[in-house]
Order: sequence, then structure tokens, then C-alpha cells
Amino acid sequence: MEDRLAQNYWPYRVFGGLFAIFAAIALLLASVGLYAVIAHSVSQRTQEIGVRMALGASSRQIHRLVFGQGMLQVLIGLAVGVTAAFGVTRILRTILAGNVSPTDPATFVTASLLLAVAALLGCWIPARRAMGVDPVVALRQE
Repeated sequence: MEDRLAQNYWPYRVFGGLFAIFAAIALLLASVGLYAVIAHSVSQRTQEIGVRMALGASSRQIHRLVFGQGMLQVLIGLAVGVTAAFGVTRILRTILAGNVSPTDPATFVTASLLLAVAALLGCWIPARRAMGVDPVVALRQE
């Protein structure tokens, strides 16, 4: 009986494994993309950051500025993504088997936290780099 069930559900296992692999790749690409956008923003705003530091902004305030702007983008993206995911649950209901619910709160929270942690790393590196901007060098740059 177990062999029969295994034969019936093997496509779901294969596609589930493929979806997990693609999800990991998407998470990596999202993290790298977020890092690239924030790093580009910091490089474009080098003079602004230099002026802020020359006028007395501490490196902690600069870090909070860059990190906060990056995380705001992430929170907006998570809100839109979770809303869209709830909209797709009707399609998933026909695919899922057993006691798995398409609106499982633990799954949504885990996925959101995983994306938030990846985004934290993607924002943290450019924010640390922005803290090290030398105001004199930034003001000389055109």
C-alpha cells in the first residue's frame, strides 16, 4: 500500500523539490539584488552622506538612514508579496494533499522571516560602507 502511495505522489515530491531549489535561488537573487540597489544608492549619495557627516551626523545616524531606507523597501515588498500569496491560495488548494493548508500561518511567517533576514544582510553591508565615508573625500568628489 505504501509503494502505491509513493508512486501516486512522486510527481509532487519531484516538483516540490524543484520548487524548493528555485525558491533558494530566488532568495539568493533577491538578496544580491537588494544589496546591489542599496549599494548603488549609497554610491550615488556619497556627497549627501559626506555633507551630513560634515554637518555633524554621527556614523550611527548615517547607518540608520541607509539601513532604514533599505528595510522600508523590504517591508513594502513583503506586504505586497504576502497579500499576493494569499490571493494565490485558491489555486494551491487543489494541488495540496492531506492536512496541509495553503494559508498556513507558520509557513507565511517562516518565509517572511527568512526573506527579512536575507534583506537585513543585503542592507547591512552598504550601510556599514556608508558609515566609513570620509566627508572631505566625499565633498571633493563630483
